[in-house]
Amino acid sequence: MSEPLTQQDIRAPAETPAARHHGAAPTHSGVALPRAEAPEALALLERRRSLPLRSLVEPGPTPAELDRLLAVAARVPDHGRLVPWRFIVLSGEARAQAGGLLDALYRRQNPDLPESKADMWRLYLLRAPVTVVLVSRPDPAAKVPVFNQILSAGAAGMALVSAATALGYGAQWLLKWPGRDPEAAALLGVRAGEQVAGFIHLGSPAERPDDRPRPALPDVVTHWQPG
Repeated sequence: MSEPLTQQDIRAPAETPAARHHGAAPTHSGVALPRAEAPEALALLERRRSLPLRSLVEPGPTPAELDRLLAVAARVPDHGRLVPWRFIVLSGEARAQAGGLLDALYRRQNPDLPESKADMWRLYLLRAPVTVVLVSRPDPAAKVPVFNQILSAGAAGMALVSAATALGYGAQWLLKWPGRDPEAAALLGVRAGEQVAGFIHLGSPAERPDDRPRPALPDVVTHWQPG
């Protein structure tokens, strides 16, 4: 069993200008620190699964809990420290108000829309107590490839989903018309040059669905060998 880390163990060395660049001399002794195992966290990741939107009910995360979840979501790999993502939160009455704007736009785009679907997007946003719009905002002028920046946004979304699970909430990550249509996304505050990476719906789980089939490791893992 590994020893717990002390405050001295985890204290980061002072950063030097050279340490900010690849190839800088290491500031450690080369001896591995004791591993800080977290078996409960690993077990949570092993059983995590997305819940259907219909299964996310009140109560949702409190404002303080949501701030904590988003702070965790922001702790992801970010090459170049570009922060190529941000979050737009829809909660409370803002859900219905945003949904009303989306419904009006959808009707303009679809003049033959049946009356039964006139408020479909308002109802959609009201299903979960909280919806976080994950926005990807890569900087094409940066040295870091845009693809890497987009991956960072995906990592932020997965971190948010996992953190919500750790707090006992359910989550589902979807990307429907409001995130794919530029006009609809703009109504939600998405700016030029940005793209919605997903709607992450959060709430209390009303059911515990069975796990879905997962890929067998031999089907997705290759150990490289020299040719």
